Amino acid sequence: MEKCGDVLRSNFAVEIKCNEIMAKTLYLVTGAAGFLGSNVCSQLLERGDKVRAFVLEGDKSAQYIPKEVEIVYGDLCDKSSLEKFFAVEDGTETICIHVASMVTVNPNYKKVVLDVNVGGTENIVDLCLEHKECKKLVYVSSTGAIPERPHKEKIKEVKEFDLDKVVGWYSKSKAMATNNIYTAIEKRGLQACVVFPTGIFGPNDNAISETTSTIIKIIKGEMPVGINGSFNLVDVRDLAAGCIAAADKGRVGEGYILGNEVITLKKLSDLLNQELGCRPIKFFLPIKMAEKIAKKMEKKAAKTGEMPMMTTFSVYNLKRNNQFDYSKAEMELGYKTRPIEETLRDEAKWLKDNGKI
Repeated sequence: MEKCGDVLRSNFAVEIKCNEIMAKTLYLVTGAAGFLGSNVCSQLLERGDKVRAFVLEGDKSAQYIPKEVEIVYGDLCDKSSLEKFFAVEDGTETICIHVASMVTVNPNYKKVVLDVNVGGTENIVDLCLEHKECKKLVYVSSTGAIPERPHKEKIKEVKEFDLDKVVGWYSKSKAMATNNIYTAIEKRGLQACVVFPTGIFGPNDNAISETTSTIIKIIKGEMPVGINGSFNLVDVRDLAAGCIAAADKGRVGEGYILGNEVITLKKLSDLLNQELGCRPIKFFLPIKMAEKIAKKMEKKAAKTGEMPMMTTFSVYNLKRNNQFDYSKAEMELGYKTRPIEETLRDEAKWLKDNGKI
């Protein structure tokens, strides 16, 4: 005959197990109206997860967020508005995927870039720690935050960041924020991992990023002259899958580069010609010449107040070493990339269907 204490312990164990099974998980996604964030939301929904999005008040791109996603409007720099984003009912656990950031190809200092990318991320960290039901944070950094290596070396993940060794205030801001994440992991017990995406492209780029704009110009035959440089581009759908895999499998305190093989602008142009029959770029400027032209354009833009057609930062990104080692993400997260030809076909179809070309 079972003793009363044994029965109570057995019932208690069953109750704990049932509570574990019944625990609901809500994914909190910042930057959900953006190119990557919206794809993260869509993929989470596709596998049956519940998603809550944090969107800047007045962001017109919110219309592209799937209807099934709960939207909370606020500002990363306003900690009180983040409280509503993190608040959940009892019995709900959360996982935060922090995608939001201010991206700029302007290399010059702008306070707002630091306010959003560094200060906003600090607020996210604080809320993750204050809300014990938040079980994990995935911070979306950038390979731009990692110090560059000589051209013959593949760049790997690091945990120490030197602002003097990265170019442009966007990259510096991401380096600062990433360093703060690792500090919070070590000293404050933050349960987090970091992903470092390279360049991003693909369908559903409603804001028309610089890369998509370049592809549109090539397809339309509006870019007779290019630059003799290279990219590292990943399909947005593969990056989104990588972010979700980091939430599922990423080890606390670890970083994962989400990259691809290097492709030159000439190769990109040739592939678009092969896939779509558009006119390829005929002439490619040497990098040094492009740098000189960009400097002149920036000086002129500083006087007129207009955005330069080409910046020294955008030229640097074509000049720099773009070889990244993403084998760690492949092994630990199951990260995969699709052929670039497939992405270009899908992006061209999306651009045509939406009247962009």
